[in-house]
Amino acid sequence: MKRQGKIGGSLLIIIALVAVIGGILVKNYNRLVTLEAEVDGKYAQVENVVKRRADLIPNLVNTVKGYANHEEETLTKITEARSKVQSAKTPEELSEANTELTKAIGDINVVVEAYPELKANEGFLNLQAQLEGTENRIATERERYNSAVTEFNKDVKRFPTNIFASILGFSPKSYFEVSASDMENPQVDFDKK
Repeated sequence: MKRQGKIGGSLLIIIALVAVIGGILVKNYNRLVTLEAEVDGKYAQVENVVKRRADLIPNLVNTVKGYANHEEETLTKITEARSKVQSAKTPEELSEANTELTKAIGDINVVVEAYPELKANEGFLNLQAQLEGTENRIATERERYNSAVTEFNKDVKRFPTNIFASILGFSPKSYFEVSASDMENPQVDFDKK
């Protein structure tokens, strides 16, 4: 009888330990799933605003083309960079494509300077204002995405969650990196002579 009591007590302890470990595992798993979903949602928003800017580009290119038919190189760079933004699949690819698009948009300064009447074109000015607003949205969404990645990565790397994360297949996410040239919004300077 005493032996059965010891076995029953041991069994209860084992069941209690399994329940506690299972509870911790479920809690950590659910937190990681929630954080990963937040990262994915924030990345989707970064894609949304970067692609919004890319969608404005054809209008900008068409407006500039009307004034600068022979400025094909600049317009080609913009079109190619826009295409890369639309085909980007990862934060790294999107970041690189975004940098190229930012540089290409900046090259429009040269075209604008060559065509003073373009500076006063209402359609062009409206597009530039929309691009500026979009640049601000991109900066905001990049910051939100990177904050979500930081929170997720801290949990994935923190003990003991790192053990569960590794077992369950969670790994750190990549930040939306920006190059030094992408740190500044593209500017079209209407006042240069």
